[in-house]
Amino acid sequence: MIRSAAALLLCLLAQHAAAQVPVFDTHVHLREGQASLADYEADVAKSGVELAGLAAMWFGGPYQARAGDIAAIRAGNDGVIALARAHPQVVPVATVHPYDGPAALEELARVAKAGVRVLKLHPHTQRFELADPRVLPLVQRAGELGVVVLMDNAGIVAGDSQALFNLALAAPRTQFIFAHMGGMEFRFWNILALVRTAENLFADNVYFDISGTVLLAAGSPLQDEFVWTLRNVGIDRVLVGSDYPQIGLGRTVQALDKLDLTAEEKAKILSGNARRLFGRQP
Repeated sequence: MIRSAAALLLCLLAQHAAAQVPVFDTHVHLREGQASLADYEADVAKSGVELAGLAAMWFGGPYQARAGDIAAIRAGNDGVIALARAHPQVVPVATVHPYDGPAALEELARVAKAGVRVLKLHPHTQRFELADPRVLPLVQRAGELGVVVLMDNAGIVAGDSQALFNLALAAPRTQFIFAHMGGMEFRFWNILALVRTAENLFADNVYFDISGTVLLAAGSPLQDEFVWTLRNVGIDRVLVGSDYPQIGLGRTVQALDKLDLTAEEKAKILSGNARRLFGRQP
């Protein structure tokens, strides 16, 4: 009984310690603008997590950004830009559809001029092929404009890790965030430890958000392997994301805290890396 109580106390202390590090959530869906932001902030406050900032996108779920729907995409982008202007803790995440070709490039340039520094693309929900020739010019242009490209990498689309890796190689001047880090196929990304030994091949232009996947890995038989993967891709390249409203930030932070990482490594993942990437140093 005493031993169980001590174990519980240690667990609570660990969660409290994690909560003391301000967290930058890199993956938040605010589909109803201001109302969604209020709900999100209330959920974070309830969890006891101190929020350092968030990267917020408007599309997902019933709010899609399909090819040819330029007006709706533009309106959605304008909405998240306005939200970020009213709330400095919000990093606005815009979107376009690669199949819109020149119109997509035009919208990318427009939102970049308005201060957007993150572009979200989702091959599964937006129904485009990563290898389509219209994708590469778009992400290359994003790099030229200083816009980070956030792309889904949950393993829903077969072979998405391999295709995203090839895209990152082809667009070395673009910074990417691959969301969910391959899902349960996260093992693929250990290849980066070897890729970095190949001269002039990889530009080290990939970050990973571990939203969702960290919940599956923490406390599982794969936990040690997941930690090994995080260190192989580079702790400085790992970001925490909740994927709210599907998953709350509190659950995500608790899962991360279960991993056998040092306090310094956790602090980088919780906020240090995102603040550096987004230019939001305290």
